[in-house]
Amino acid sequence: MKTSWLHLKCKKVIFFVGFTLALLIYCFTISFLKVKGVQNGGKRAKKEISEMPRLTAKYGINCTRIYEMEPVEVAKTLVIRKQKSYVEPTDEIIVNATSDCDQFVSSLGYDAIQVTESEREFPLAYSLVVHRNAALVERLLRAVYVPHNIYCIHYDRKSSTDFMLAMNGLARCIPNVFIASKLERVQYAGISRLRADLNCLSDLLDSEVKWKYVINLCGQDFPLRTNAELVSDLKGLKGRNMVESKWPGAKNRRWSVHHLLKNKKFEFYNTPVSTSDKKRPPPYDIEMFVGSAYFTLSREFVYFVHWSYLARNFLAWSEDTFSPDEHFWATLVRVPGVPGEVPRSEADISELISKTRLVKWSAFEGRLYPRCTGVHVRKICIYGAAELRWLLNYGHWFANKVDPKVDPVLIECLEEKLAEKRRSFH
Repeated sequence: MKTSWLHLKCKKVIFFVGFTLALLIYCFTISFLKVKGVQNGGKRAKKEISEMPRLTAKYGINCTRIYEMEPVEVAKTLVIRKQKSYVEPTDEIIVNATSDCDQFVSSLGYDAIQVTESEREFPLAYSLVVHRNAALVERLLRAVYVPHNIYCIHYDRKSSTDFMLAMNGLARCIPNVFIASKLERVQYAGISRLRADLNCLSDLLDSEVKWKYVINLCGQDFPLRTNAELVSDLKGLKGRNMVESKWPGAKNRRWSVHHLLKNKKFEFYNTPVSTSDKKRPPPYDIEMFVGSAYFTLSREFVYFVHWSYLARNFLAWSEDTFSPDEHFWATLVRVPGVPGEVPRSEADISELISKTRLVKWSAFEGRLYPRCTGVHVRKICIYGAAELRWLLNYGHWFANKVDPKVDPVLIECLEEKLAEKRRSFH
């Protein structure tokens, strides 16, 4: 036990020293490293996204050295961040790129993906609930795409016109990608966020692809495993679900009173507003648990949620609760007899145990995981390139959150490392 503790402390010290050294080198390097070709975003010509330069190539950055935490290489990424060298493709660029589907699909390699027979026999489904940044959504889709899987995109009805056109363009051009048949006006912490996924799940059950598991993602997620690795891990679940599920503690106030979604003019609040009206207990004496809005669910469990009266009545009861997406899945997987049931007597399944998404909360940095090397937004880390090794080695399936405006090199290196793994499988 003492040896394990010392080993963990050493790893943290090495990470801290390595990153600190990178910062020092960065301070000396920034005066000498010439950052070339910073483009004026307002005057930039509208190019196909396949023509956008990769910063790792442009500035001679070696992702393997980033993975090995070599201070000089990490310092280069800090220079790029400081200079804001990344110019994000606009939604309009994605709209224009998808106007020629044949060119779009071939230029980005959607038609050149190879898979194993094992992957082909174990198709997966995805629910992507997104609302902005079409270029990042396309990169996420390309990173998880294989032609025999099925992908549902739900975009927020409040999204910009260009974003909606871009999503429809992706669905039109890429095989087995479609837009949800029913779209929600998504309200933060409201029932509409949960319904967005449920709408996709309903459509996915109706699709011709007989997928085995479904995974839901947002626009700032990014894969840490190839499809082949994911299939191998999911086969090992043997029908169980991968969902956070913990005892609620103080979070029971989220459903102990009624919440209002709209004001007297029937205009939506920014978030549900709590009232003093007490709410009746959940139907069927369901024991409540909390977790995350994000999941990996078996087809059998999704079928149960879609058709069972228990799930329907529980959804109706959850309509006026706060953030029902964070208790709906966590509670239903604990219901006795459901497909892939997690017994209520079983210990909490935290986000570090549930492999679906790897999130860094600022409150736990330095204790449960190394400190964030990117930036924090609402107490969640948007990862930096110095976390590449930690992300790939931790054992989770998807990283949250990534943003090329914060660190463009991290996403490029994740893409490169995943491509290397895919080549080794074929």
